[in-house]
Amino acid sequence: MNPEIFKAYDIRGVYPDDLNEEDAWKIGQATARFLPSLIKGYERGLREAQSLCISRDMRTHSEPLAQALIEGIRSAGAGVIDIGMIDTPQIYFAVNFLGTCGGIQVTASHNPAKYNGFKISGWGAIPIGVDTGLKEIKHMATALPHTKGNPTGRIERRDLWPEYKKHVLQFLRPNLKKKKIAIDASNGMAGKAIPILLADVPIEVVQINFEHAGKFKHDPDPLKEKNLAQLKTTVKREKCDFGICFDGDADRMIMVDESGAVIPCDLLTAMLVPYFLEKKPRSAIVYDLRSSRVVMEEIIKYGGTPRRERVGHSYMKKAMRDTHAIFGGELSGHFYFEQNFYADSAAIMLMHTLNVVDEKNRPISELVKPLRRYHSSGESNFRVDNKELRMEELARRYGEGKVDHLDGVTVDFKDWWFNCRPSNTEPMLRLNVEAKTNDLLKEKYGEIEQQLGAPA
Repeated sequence: MNPEIFKAYDIRGVYPDDLNEEDAWKIGQATARFLPSLIKGYERGLREAQSLCISRDMRTHSEPLAQALIEGIRSAGAGVIDIGMIDTPQIYFAVNFLGTCGGIQVTASHNPAKYNGFKISGWGAIPIGVDTGLKEIKHMATALPHTKGNPTGRIERRDLWPEYKKHVLQFLRPNLKKKKIAIDASNGMAGKAIPILLADVPIEVVQINFEHAGKFKHDPDPLKEKNLAQLKTTVKREKCDFGICFDGDADRMIMVDESGAVIPCDLLTAMLVPYFLEKKPRSAIVYDLRSSRVVMEEIIKYGGTPRRERVGHSYMKKAMRDTHAIFGGELSGHFYFEQNFYADSAAIMLMHTLNVVDEKNRPISELVKPLRRYHSSGESNFRVDNKELRMEELARRYGEGKVDHLDGVTVDFKDWWFNCRPSNTEPMLRLNVEAKTNDLLKEKYGEIEQQLGAPA
């Protein structure tokens, strides 16, 4: 087993060179031995608490990997509830709905078709990352000498789409006026989820890349501007109210307005702030530290409590739980909800966005326009030899500003700020800069670029 497949938040690699059925069996065995140990109290005696939910995406090798995973789990004596081919957010629902000790989704998310992997959740759908158990699972899996064992654990197959649909649609306001939206499923799991979830909703969906053919027309990563080209063209041609592009496992979404202009996810978070704070006044709202300053300003303006958090879904979900936040948004397109077990869901984000657009009865571009009051560089990557040294140099050079080290180094000035944080897996630094004017943005970005070198 290649230990490099274990990342900060999940397990991922090229199939079958880096990740194959033998690895899946061992990971299943190790996970089934580890996850029950996290359960406390009377739950240990519950039947489903000794079982794991297993699911998969539409990749051609996801099914054989899932079957090997299941056999490894059953050989550890644990039960399996196989819920089939689903979008990743559904497994967070399933773990809570069924009361299992956790679950594993077989997916490589936004990576190209040759990749696959596993996203592991524990009791209550709490994410299992390197700091919350993935290190232990890695140690146990890599120590297994073979894939032999008697699969004594029970197996059950369940279709949870009806229950999941009811859960998602509870967030959509009644009597919604008819909308027309374009959706690019990226040949991923949204191609299955959207027709089921929106079948009885007054929404005309213009479908793009809903087919599952084992390949992607474009990489299933909506954060890359080039992957939004079809969506932008379709929204304008079909005169849609807005458009959405999902990633491969449909847990992230990027939106474009009626003119095809991208709505950055931090501005989408800011747009929904008053909507959520009306539901739960003075609540905390969580956002990742790359987000525009406008998010914090909107939260304060509407009487909420801003909670700035480091990048990564495991940190965001923990912050959501710790503060009982009603809502959270990440620049990557993950959106989190208190009423969704503090987990992320692109489908539920779509429901809430439809509510706001319907309630305001104005084009979404008009709702976002007042929030476009700063200028952002977007995220750039720089290949460097010594990440820590470079960040220390930046902190010293800009020491007159407000410096913090929540995730890398952030320096805040009155008219601009930047964050420079390290990659978890590569010799790279990731830079985000924001300023009040475009000229100031260019000036400050250029200064920092001189210290870090040309973007990778």
